[in-house]
Amino acid sequence: MASVAISRRDAAVTATATSDRAQLRGFLERDRLLAAYAICDLEDREFPRTRWGVAWSGGSIVALVMEYSGASPQPLFAMGREDGIAAVLRNVIRPRLAFIAALPTAIPAISGVYRLDAGPQMVRMWVDRGRFRPADDPGLERLLPSDAAELNRLYQLGFGAWLPPSAIAEGVYYGLRVHGKLVAAAGTHVVGSTARLAVVGNVLTHNDFRGRGYATAVTGAVTAELLHSCDHVVLNVRADNPPAISAYRHLGYAEHARFEERLAHRLGSPLADLADALRRRLMPRKESSSR
Repeated sequence: MASVAISRRDAAVTATATSDRAQLRGFLERDRLLAAYAICDLEDREFPRTRWGVAWSGGSIVALVMEYSGASPQPLFAMGREDGIAAVLRNVIRPRLAFIAALPTAIPAISGVYRLDAGPQMVRMWVDRGRFRPADDPGLERLLPSDAAELNRLYQLGFGAWLPPSAIAEGVYYGLRVHGKLVAAAGTHVVGSTARLAVVGNVLTHNDFRGRGYATAVTGAVTAELLHSCDHVVLNVRADNPPAISAYRHLGYAEHARFEERLAHRLGSPLADLADALRRRLMPRKESSSR
């Protein structure tokens, strides 16, 4: 396995690729709530879709970067010592365009390799069985793969996600209907049965039905089912969305950490530079001049 070393005044950092799940899990479990997605991606179903790079110093892993395969921009998760994250991004995990999640302390190191778009800070929240407080049930139902078309129509109103029926079958989705129409839903991003950990997401309420507690209800139903088999359930919410944070707190979720989730353009990448130039050219003049 090839490795690249970079120098520091106090230690040498070596960046390598790895597929050793035991080593990866050992490092990620240092902060399992922050690393929830990555830990779940160690499961057999998800692991083939991932690439991992680690940084070593003094015989121990000091940083980790995980890339999840798929359409560009690829999701990246970075955790650990800042110089180690930079070493992995320079030498091992090198997408031209990525959607990277990391603690604020890592942003200066990442910025040496990628230009980061602005974006709101994110809040990682968590709950366990001891903290969880179920919401009132206004008539919820577990969604089935046959509900995929209706669920996707709802999601197109908010964040444009598309879910295949298999994602509903493999996850946990609940919805709420009014006069037979699906108006609110929540589900899972990933579930780690071995780690007893899950990530809730895809929470949306139709604009005409907001303010009635429906998002809290569907999120609560998903969380309640997951806690039968999971020790911890986590979710992400934008820091500039106090109503959503309050709704999740009502269910017993607590804040664990604030982190950055940014679109990242690799410095010196011709394709990324071309895409940025084209995007600036197509932008309204006012927005372009504000950069």
